[in-house]
Amino acid sequence: MYVPRHFAESDHAALVAFMRRHGFAMLYTAGREGPTASHLPLLVEEEAGDGEAGAVRISGHMARANDHWRAFDGESEALLVFWGPHAYISPSWYANPNLVPTWNYATVHAYARPTVVEDEARCLAVLEGMVAEYEGQISGGWTLDTLDGDLVRRMMKGIVFFEMTVERLEGKAKMSQNRTPGDVLGAIAGLENQGGDENLAVAAEMSRHLSGR
Repeated sequence: MYVPRHFAESDHAALVAFMRRHGFAMLYTAGREGPTASHLPLLVEEEAGDGEAGAVRISGHMARANDHWRAFDGESEALLVFWGPHAYISPSWYANPNLVPTWNYATVHAYARPTVVEDEARCLAVLEGMVAEYEGQISGGWTLDTLDGDLVRRMMKGIVFFEMTVERLEGKAKMSQNRTPGDVLGAIAGLENQGGDENLAVAAEMSRHLSGR
């Protein structure tokens, strides 16, 4: 990924938190027949480290009918793209003239080598972890225990589980860090006037980056 210095996000904890917050990601692999991509909710977990960043494990599942899982040999590298809020930035919002439109966004790219998981206990743990993660984000409280155990096992036969350990992370937050404070404040005001979840989320991120200068 092309990451100019002023848009780079390298804080490990921030990257992992971003992936957990935006866990519906795109998983890409490249094979002899060309690139393949799947849109998937993922479980992002970090192992505890002794005062240092721990290994990041990403798990998930897909329909068994989706042949993409056959590429998960544990050796071939895959790219996972986690994307956050994004928005069009109009030059009419800037304080300075002679500037052009752009698009602000945040994303994290993770590189890993996925492998298929066969162990039933581990597969069930992935399901339980994903439910806990995403139900927790909405305070829903639903658990797998709500379902009949035989139903869960039958449904599990129709999906394939996979996991991988992240080998490399790249983060990018393009939030007008290359513009003057006056331009940034004008763009923030423009986004807030437009309204909408994406625009407001980008405005909030721009404000955070501006305050951190």
